[in-house]
Amino acid sequence: MRDFALPGRSVAYGESGMAATSHPAATLTALDVLRAGGNAIDAAVAAVAVQGVVEPAMTGIGGDCFVLLAPAGGGVVALNGSGRAPAAASAERLLEEGVSDLDATAHCVTVPGAVDAWARLLAAHGTRGLDELLQPAIGYAEEGFVVTPRVAFDWARAGERLLRSAAGRVFYLPEDRAPTAGQKVRLPALANTLRRIAAHGPEAFYRGELAERMVAFLKQAGGLHSTEDFAAAAGEFVEPISTSYGGLQIYQCPPNGQGVIVLLMLNILKSFELAGLDPGGAQRLHLLAEATRLAYRERDAWLADPAQAEVPLARLLDEAYAASLARAIDPERAMAALPPPPLAAHAETVYLTVVDRDRNAVSFINSIYDSFGSGLVCPETGVLFHNRGSCFSLDPQHPNAIAPGKRPLHTIIPALALRDGRPAIAFGVMGGHYQPVGQVQVLTSVLDFGLDPQQALDAPRSFAWGGELQLESGVPATIAEALRRRGHSVVPSGRPLGGGQMIMIDHQRGVLSGGSDPRKDGLALGY
Repeated sequence: MRDFALPGRSVAYGESGMAATSHPAATLTALDVLRAGGNAIDAAVAAVAVQGVVEPAMTGIGGDCFVLLAPAGGGVVALNGSGRAPAAASAERLLEEGVSDLDATAHCVTVPGAVDAWARLLAAHGTRGLDELLQPAIGYAEEGFVVTPRVAFDWARAGERLLRSAAGRVFYLPEDRAPTAGQKVRLPALANTLRRIAAHGPEAFYRGELAERMVAFLKQAGGLHSTEDFAAAAGEFVEPISTSYGGLQIYQCPPNGQGVIVLLMLNILKSFELAGLDPGGAQRLHLLAEATRLAYRERDAWLADPAQAEVPLARLLDEAYAASLARAIDPERAMAALPPPPLAAHAETVYLTVVDRDRNAVSFINSIYDSFGSGLVCPETGVLFHNRGSCFSLDPQHPNAIAPGKRPLHTIIPALALRDGRPAIAFGVMGGHYQPVGQVQVLTSVLDFGLDPQQALDAPRSFAWGGELQLESGVPATIAEALRRRGHSVVPSGRPLGGGQMIMIDHQRGVLSGGSDPRKDGLALGY
């Protein structure tokens, strides 16, 4: 139990349903859907659509999503809603044209997969349609929403990216500056696009007038996109991957996402007795850092679209292989420097989870990747495009090289944990490349150290990245010094590491418990 004399938030409890998101408006939207008879899938889609309006630096219909669902009837369903590169794009062509930085061009925009994925998920497992579930998002875009503190922080920090397009400046920088907390913002062009999707379904986004306008805008910005690329957009249900840890089966979506790295890190950490350590101590953070460095070396070498590259998934999931990696870890000393990661760190995503009265559990993540994605905003449609294509490599020999119709390495990863075949924990941690580390830190805080969801999300975080060990300001100076003595190059993180949500299901008592990250504006609510 937390110390009620200190700042903090109690874990949320409920019986009939619960939602945990990074924005109050989204959590309330999800609960409204649940209380009106919708299921967890309906509530999640309605909530994430709202987030695409009220958290514009983080997500939107111009991005991608991944979903894990544990239906009440059993099993786990995984949906890959990531988009693909244009058919005309290839590493060879772009190199010939002198492109050296995908993120600086419209080539960083892959075809957005979110809208198709939402519709596909609802058709298979929902009880409501987009016509109903998009109405709250339409209302916030049309009538306006009040900017909350963390949203204002992110807007101000990355607003200059919106100068890449005239519409970005007009729509998202009113009075030529980022809006401040308490200011009201309207997005009428986006409202019109959402209204057309609600009326006509995903076809309105991927075919016809809206698609033609988006393609024309991207071409004008230098992209190779075509209306055929948009018409070909299609998410897919895929076979989830998993490993066991702490008596639970932990599920992830398979590559092109990085969920396998969570499973690899958990398998590495099985070689150590975490439960006997101080949950906030130097020894635990040291082991987490070393597992991170080993697992991310594998990630950066191999992860790609398995439809177009060989991904050694069996090896990455092999517990014996993970144990061999764990033997390289000295419990008292950091390893010699490993090759630096080839990708820059990004952290702009929303994660939410919903559990309904029937115990359908949804783990849902939606992203435009960098803050405000590509910064490219289509003036006619109000769509802000992600920059997920910047994760591609321009090395034609790399498994993750950009190629026609290929999906890039994806950082966004929802997670589910099952006990005896029933959903036990739905969770995720936003934060770009940090996400596998965040998931491992939060999950082990619950399973090895007995923290409740809110305590696990509140705890200070660390991230071994680019040869440095980043520590949040909440990590005591004594712990930082102990990590330096172990050979880590310790630096302040400079800003919060990620943001997460978690719902735990106690089937025996019929109780839900949830938490929402204090690093964001959101909350968990149950009823």
